[in-house]
Amino acid sequence: MRLGRVASPDGVAFVSVEGDGDQAVVREIAEHPFGTPTFTGRSWPLADVRLLAPILASKVVCIGKNYAAHAAEMGGPAPADPVIFMKPSTSIIGPNASIVLPPSSSQVDYEGELAVVIGRPCKDVPAARANDVILGYTVANDVTARDQQKYDGQWTRAKGYDTFCPLGPWIETALDPSDLEIVTELDGEVKQRSRTSLLLHDIPKLIEWVSTVMTLLPGDVILTGTPEGVGPVKEGQTVSVTVSGIGTLTNPVAAKR
Repeated sequence: MRLGRVASPDGVAFVSVEGDGDQAVVREIAEHPFGTPTFTGRSWPLADVRLLAPILASKVVCIGKNYAAHAAEMGGPAPADPVIFMKPSTSIIGPNASIVLPPSSSQVDYEGELAVVIGRPCKDVPAARANDVILGYTVANDVTARDQQKYDGQWTRAKGYDTFCPLGPWIETALDPSDLEIVTELDGEVKQRSRTSLLLHDIPKLIEWVSTVMTLLPGDVILTGTPEGVGPVKEGQTVSVTVSGIGTLTNPVAAKR
């Protein structure tokens, strides 16, 4: 099932997305997408609604340097254990919403990633049971003020600006994430191309690691790390991140007004 969140003629709602292309429709979910969703009976053509970020997260937990080639391009060794940091929920935006460049930064970078969405409250989850707590997977862009990341020596400011966590276009619940292609394009030019099979720490390990630190709640998001090829964005450009089996997340880049 593809689960999304839309602004429809009747308000904001969680939906299932069915069909493809011009034939795609969205069916309104009665309350929330967790467990077995129930439907209101209302539906709209996908073209008649606006896709929002597909989930409302209490927190976004991110994994740093989880591809060896990216660790190398950042100038350091690959970490032996997962490195975690967080982005605030207020950094989340949906498809086609603008990434807003803060005037205090001279270099803002894209980072295309696969994201995991948690489906139930959980703590201390063994890797062998990680699939039991996953709702599904979506596409993410871990936007980063690279100059501030280096200057601060910790990452909260650089990663936490409003609009710095695009998510979407929807959540795919039936997906094997072990070998998916990730492609990031800037104005149509491929900048990143890799596969999730190259993750240093796989998704079950990440869920085990993170859940020993903090309780994960339904809707929480884990960004699994970006591959090599990160680079800057400028006002007027467009970033698209595609993960095979899910879809494409596209966001324009704008200066703060």
